[in-house]
Amino acid sequence: MALTPLRRRAATGLAAVAATLAAAVPFPAAPAAADIPDTATFYTPRPDHGALAQIAELTVAGQYQRAAQLRTMTRTPQAVWVTGGSGQALTQSVKAEVQRAAGKKTVPVLVAYNIPFRDCAQYSAGGATSVAGYEAWIDAFASGIGDHEVAVLLEPDGLGIIPWYTTINGSQEWCRPAEADPATAAADRFAMLNYAVDRLAALPRTSVYLDGTHSAWLGVGDIADRLVKAGVGRADGFFLNVSNYETTERQLKYGNWIARCIHYGTEGPEYARGHFDWCASQYYPADPADFSTWGRTDAWYDSNVGAVPADRLPHFVVDTSRNGQGPWTPPAGVSWPDPQTWCNPPDRGLGLRPTTATGDPLADAFLWVKTPGQSDGQCDRGTGTGHDPARGGIADPAAGAWFAEQALELVTYANPPLG
Repeated sequence: MALTPLRRRAATGLAAVAATLAAAVPFPAAPAAADIPDTATFYTPRPDHGALAQIAELTVAGQYQRAAQLRTMTRTPQAVWVTGGSGQALTQSVKAEVQRAAGKKTVPVLVAYNIPFRDCAQYSAGGATSVAGYEAWIDAFASGIGDHEVAVLLEPDGLGIIPWYTTINGSQEWCRPAEADPATAAADRFAMLNYAVDRLAALPRTSVYLDGTHSAWLGVGDIADRLVKAGVGRADGFFLNVSNYETTERQLKYGNWIARCIHYGTEGPEYARGHFDWCASQYYPADPADFSTWGRTDAWYDSNVGAVPADRLPHFVVDTSRNGQGPWTPPAGVSWPDPQTWCNPPDRGLGLRPTTATGDPLADAFLWVKTPGQSDGQCDRGTGTGHDPARGGIADPAAGAWFAEQALELVTYANPPLG
């Protein structure tokens, strides 16, 4: 894993770099060597202050069972999101967290979430303001990790939402911020992610995972192509379902398909090299609405890729923090402009507890990545009112703020149930 970090590429060469990354960056025969160990016990960070306040209020009100359930939720291992800061202050804050985890003999999951044009100016907008600024941020972040055992999830939505990007199918994505240069914005994104992968993978005990979206979003070939361009061949793999609600069962299928599609387009037959667009997906030959048809896509991979040892494929992790009841379907008859099924859907539940015992050789872990109980944003289902019609017209808390109503739903509908 002693990889030399990439030098920052000159802006004039970024467009060419992005166009040739799949060919220029060799895909190794095995993923990086710092996969999350099977014996890992994950770190539980200090609870959100909103959670502590809600537990105290429920206790005072005599709702002891609810208070106990929320307490159990906050005492379950969860990721730590690192969303800003800079320089020595950032390094020290990361170091303090990983040292606290090491003192408990646990492995922290850190989410690096600071890339320019993060979330494309939506609810979680923000991030660094330049390529150089982001690389400096990654350097400070990595310095705080040092030689501690850590899993890093690199930039949720970083590959699902790329500014001024033309997809593998030739269509231009919706994210077109006026402040970004259309000629270089997408190439900048890939260059920054490659830099981050190499800087973090150079650390001796750090596992690095890139954004793999989820099974109700990008097709397999599209995300496989993006992952290769972002340097997945030098990372440990990718993550799925972060801050979303798709079922674990579907993510396991989707993750295996992505891994095998990456192999097909990089290590498969000569004629298939670079042809991630030929890969079967959840959209074809499977029917995304009918899980019983997903065996058709399994059959395509069996025929076109075959059995590949797990140590020759990229691995993945799945966010199970809120998918216990699966995705939300808006009630029949509603006419909201945008149902925003991903945004604070009602009556969802906690999912499988964090573990490395996934039962799947490519799935390194199930993790609680999104902090359960924190809002997805001020969802208004596209009405422009700032109020959430799916929740009786209330104003949802801002992204990352504690959402007491949702927290109670998560423990009430947890699957498996809380003890």
